[in-house]
Amino acid sequence: MSPQKVLIPGIISGIIVLVLIAHLLTATQTVAAATPAASTTQSEAQSALSANCSLSLPDSISNWCNLIEQAAQKYNVPAQLIAAVMLQESGGQVGVISASGAVGLLQVMPSDGIAASFMCGSGPCFASRPTTRQLLDPAFNIDYGVHMLAALTQKYGSEREALKAYGPYDVGYYYADKVLAIRGNL
Repeated sequence: MSPQKVLIPGIISGIIVLVLIAHLLTATQTVAAATPAASTTQSEAQSALSANCSLSLPDSISNWCNLIEQAAQKYNVPAQLIAAVMLQESGGQVGVISASGAVGLLQVMPSDGIAASFMCGSGPCFASRPTTRQLLDPAFNIDYGVHMLAALTQKYGSEREALKAYGPYDVGYYYADKVLAIRGNL
């Protein structure tokens, strides 16, 4: 095989990878640039709403108290558990996008972005999930994440098993136990 037959496809593949990386970086920077202004407005509005909150939460997530309480009531998931997941996942920061592509307050994997490249047996693992844009909305993110957590609790029969399924797939019970410890300290 001649060097040109190997070299040219390699160069083309490299260019494609660089274009994809540049696209991902641009999308992440756009979200990051748009998030502070939006989160300031949302944060101010949420601060006014959270004044009547009955939970005692750390300052970093206290702005989300009413949304936590609403989701807890709607899905019958303890509010302290939701707060513990939020503390572990984002520390209350709205615009967080993890290295694996998880988005927002409860770090939900979206259907697009980096997460779109994760393949399962029948195709993209997260194809039925909301988009990154949707998940950057705090109310939507909390509602969707808590709905997932409630469904996992029902499916597996315990909070610990649900948290194991909710968190990173390759850490066993480490994530679940860490979230439950945070909950115990709230």
